[in-house]
Amino acid sequence: MAKNRTSIYSALIANLLIAVTKFIAGGFTNSSSMISEGIHSLVDTVDQVLLLYGLNHSKKPADITHPFGYGKELYFWSFIVSILIFGLGGGLSIYQGIQHIIRPEPVENPVWNYVVLGLSMIFEGASFVIAAKEFNQVRNGLSWWQAIVKSKDPSSFLVLFEDGAAVLGLLIVFVFMLIGHSYHLEYMDGVASVLVGLLLVFVSAILARESRSLLMGEGIAPETQQKIRTLAEQDRAVIRVVNVLSTYQAPDDVMLMLIIDFDPDIDTEDITAAIERVRLAIKTAFPHIKFVFVQPQTYTNLPTDIIPIKRP
Repeated sequence: MAKNRTSIYSALIANLLIAVTKFIAGGFTNSSSMISEGIHSLVDTVDQVLLLYGLNHSKKPADITHPFGYGKELYFWSFIVSILIFGLGGGLSIYQGIQHIIRPEPVENPVWNYVVLGLSMIFEGASFVIAAKEFNQVRNGLSWWQAIVKSKDPSSFLVLFEDGAAVLGLLIVFVFMLIGHSYHLEYMDGVASVLVGLLLVFVSAILARESRSLLMGEGIAPETQQKIRTLAEQDRAVIRVVNVLSTYQAPDDVMLMLIIDFDPDIDTEDITAAIERVRLAIKTAFPHIKFVFVQPQTYTNLPTDIIPIKRP
């Protein structure tokens, strides 16, 4: 989590400085694409502030009103960030671009725009490299897309997507601004703004999908479920694990419930002891599972071809 904060802080500082520079350059040169880029950087700055807010509040200890803690604060604010990228970043950029396509205006002193784009590329590129390196350390051999889909920490891939979109957006603005300036096509500035807006809408749709999934309550991976089943069924009092139910409260906080068939010949005291053994074994093997609830039931009404195995 501390590493994620490093990438967020670096992105926050870079985006704030770049946003101010882009707005100044866009105002002087009358460039809609540069103003759109300024909006993009400003939205990214707000996004980083909200992510930091979500990270801080997700660490609040559990209380009476929130007995399982505040971990889902991070998922909620991550979803809000994805909506902001769509509404403020993408929507305003598309609107600004359409207006300049309908009523194109010549870009004045475009050299300033090129200077700003070059500096922005350096700062955004550096921020993107930091975010990519940190995310690469937690991929665990998965492809980039698989790691993003399976990640339970939206603060890591949100910054990665934002910085990647920022770099790609700068390239789009540079190319279309160069074409418009070279061939005196004033509307190219508006086209660049629309393309940047569409890029942000596409990115926000992906981020909203992943953040929504986490907010709605994603469970542990199937392979982890199987490991937990195997671990629980190693106990001598357990016949089988009927079901495994789980949900992520936070990236490092899982709530787990097991429905277990116990040996019908053991008494309540033995079942209680077995539950404690299973709970301890799971928490030891998977430290991120904070809560383990076990619903016991006796193994009855067996099919005729199944005979329970008595463990010594």
